[in-house]
Amino acid sequence: MSRSAVHQQAGGGVRGRLRSAHRWRQDRVDRWASADLTGWWRDAELLRDLGPALAGLYDESPTVVVGPVSRGAMLGALTAAALGVGFVEARKDIAQATDSDRWVRRTTGPDYRDRNLVFGFRRDLVQSGDRVLMVDDWADTGATARTIRALVEDCGAQFIGAACIVDGLLDPRLRHDLPVRALLDVRTL
Repeated sequence: MSRSAVHQQAGGGVRGRLRSAHRWRQDRVDRWASADLTGWWRDAELLRDLGPALAGLYDESPTVVVGPVSRGAMLGALTAAALGVGFVEARKDIAQATDSDRWVRRTTGPDYRDRNLVFGFRRDLVQSGDRVLMVDDWADTGATARTIRALVEDCGAQFIGAACIVDGLLDPRLRHDLPVRALLDVRTL
């Protein structure tokens, strides 16, 4: 079965189940709602289908998947398993270590909480010539995806794009520039 056929099969039911299991958390006096994604992880069938659905968002075949800590690491591992490729965890706020010269690190621009975070991974985990797909749960400012792309390029590898569950990008140009593809648009939640 082709990748697009697998994606259509997995993606069709996944989107509805994602919408059903999602909740917004908000108190009557809160100005901003926050997403409660915990229902997504409780549904075993949905969890099983997320990797193939995210893998199917791109026609290009990656050689490795990168997922930022924390939920991106879980989703990235599921996606890598569905694709039959390896997985690299992009760790957050890496402390200086004796082997620090073997790590690539980058600092994000402001994220959705206006924080600048440091992401990195061991340099030998992404090789020159790799084709890298980033996977995460939510795209909001694009700061994490831009940082992971820079890390991948620092290693001489090709960044395919970012596959996410939810596209909540504030700047629509990033969908094309990064590129970002998602199973859901935030407006459908």
